[in-house]
Amino acid sequence: MLKLTQGRIMKRAFYSVAVLVFVLACALPTLADDQIGVRLITVTGEAEVNVPPNEVVFDLTVQTIHKDLRTAKTQTDDRLKKIIDLTRKYKVQAKDVQTDYIKLEPRYRGNDESRLFIGYSVRKDLLFTLRDVTQAEELLSELIESGVSRLNSVRFQTSDMRRYRDQARAMAIQAAQEKAVALTAQIGQKIGKAYSIEEEAPQRFAAMANYSQNTVSSIEGASETEGTLALGQIKVSARVTVKFELN
Repeated sequence: MLKLTQGRIMKRAFYSVAVLVFVLACALPTLADDQIGVRLITVTGEAEVNVPPNEVVFDLTVQTIHKDLRTAKTQTDDRLKKIIDLTRKYKVQAKDVQTDYIKLEPRYRGNDESRLFIGYSVRKDLLFTLRDVTQAEELLSELIESGVSRLNSVRFQTSDMRRYRDQARAMAIQAAQEKAVALTAQIGQKIGKAYSIEEEAPQRFAAMANYSQNTVSSIEGASETEGTLALGQIKVSARVTVKFELN
């Protein structure tokens, strides 16, 4: 009985020591930081690059309803083939054309037992990318005349997004550094090396774009096209939080 009690005491003592070692291990980094006394200034910087699009992505639907299923499918396929031929006319490469969605279903009028069968619906969606934005308006007009049932979206984008994201990120870091220099100069100090850098998702801070931060922007050469289809520009943004040491 005595040996059993001593064994329990030893186990409890062992666990107590283990817990104490764990707590001390967690506290050491904090104690070390306190002893070092690192003085930091935390700033944010945001930047945006506005670039003209060089690609247009069309998303459209071709749909036919007919009481004969085979006829409905044939009519949909014929109209879709005309659109694909149209993309070739505008030099859209085959790799940039994709059938995105296919749906076949019976259609009825009414919801009760007396509902009336009106035919079979055959729907196909087509997604393709036009890389010559100057032809976007002319192509859009021909698409409307070619039998498109619905134009789901026309999206303008750039093929060089990575480069512009890198540019916006570099500008955001520069904006943060300039802000830190300006703030510390007001109290007669200077910044040292960067202690940490963290990139944040710009979308989360859209409502705070002009509040308590440095913001810079750059506008690449804008493209102009005649007609009523305004291409506009794409905004590529970045936001960073940087901690600098204080000297």
